[in-house]
Amino acid sequence: MASGVAERNAAPVGADLLTVGVEEEFLLVDPHTGRAVPAVDLVMEQVPAELRGQVEREFQTSQIEIGSPPGLELSSIRHSLGVLRAALADAAERAGVRVLAIGTGPVDGPVPAVVDKPRFDRMIERFRLLVPGPGNNGMHVHVGIPDPETGVRVLNHVRPWLPILQAVTANSPFARGEDTGYASWRSVEWERWPSVAPTPFLESYEHYQRLIRQLIATGVMLDEGMLYWYARLSAKYPTVEIRIGDVCPSAEDAVLVAALVRALVATAMTDIAAGRPPINTDHHLLVAAHWRAAHDGLEGEGVDVTDGELRPTWELLDRLVDRLRPELSRHGDLAEVTDLLGGLRRHGSGAARQRAVFERTGSLVDVVADVARQTRG
Repeated sequence: MASGVAERNAAPVGADLLTVGVEEEFLLVDPHTGRAVPAVDLVMEQVPAELRGQVEREFQTSQIEIGSPPGLELSSIRHSLGVLRAALADAAERAGVRVLAIGTGPVDGPVPAVVDKPRFDRMIERFRLLVPGPGNNGMHVHVGIPDPETGVRVLNHVRPWLPILQAVTANSPFARGEDTGYASWRSVEWERWPSVAPTPFLESYEHYQRLIRQLIATGVMLDEGMLYWYARLSAKYPTVEIRIGDVCPSAEDAVLVAALVRALVATAMTDIAAGRPPINTDHHLLVAAHWRAAHDGLEGEGVDVTDGELRPTWELLDRLVDRLRPELSRHGDLAEVTDLLGGLRRHGSGAARQRAVFERTGSLVDVVADVARQTRG
């Protein structure tokens, strides 16, 4: 919901390579029942003092958020996420709960209250029952850009490829105690908010700003922070923020997505410099592609936005990686991404892993335990 941690840690472009930072939201649950619990204050008290600047409350009292410092090396992102996830898991255990990297609460139970903040109070007053179920946990990736005009052009270039990344991150097949039939139920719940949408095709930075002013005037947003497009510019820092995915089950999954997002932004900037135009995908086809990504995830079929045909999502992902290969190589990420993709092929998406545990045991509590294990790393 908020992006304070990642934005506060954002950094500008340096040395011709792009910085990347990751923000992750987690669910707090009862270790015995797997139900979401309003334990964020208890967990925050247990977080080590030296890490509290990178841990925040989120929208609901059953959620908590971390943000990695920006970096040029994937190894630094992996290290930061590993340290923060482990520290958060320890803090949660000391508070008598578990922390889960999961898109939404799988076990049915009461919906915890919203965190007591004036802005959140105003959101509830205006939007009322749009608040989703117990926790709605995403992953946001920030990539450095040189200026807002370039950033807007980057948004135009990356928008057609985001459904593929959404499918990669699918990690919320269960909700209210049952299989939803979707790989990312979080995506479905998230779309209740009226400002959630694919990023429109933008004419300029002035056009971007004008749309924000108009959306606030209509009442669908309180402020610029509620611009929940799948890709947007940071309001405070020189970054593009990609905010399409469920939170990933493991730090390794998150590192993979961060590397792909950075390479996607870098490829866009290369295309811009070469005068290559973006693919101006029809809005409704893009909406369909995002719906299909939420429904099928990585293991099913996705929409090829170049021709509107359905193809295996892994085929679309392989083609995207080929497209990004020069920038993955230039940033020194190609070998690690190749290795991480191999692991993803072997183990499946987060949604597939959850379903495999449930098929084996018939227990959502066992699913919760397995996600907790992956979260800690």
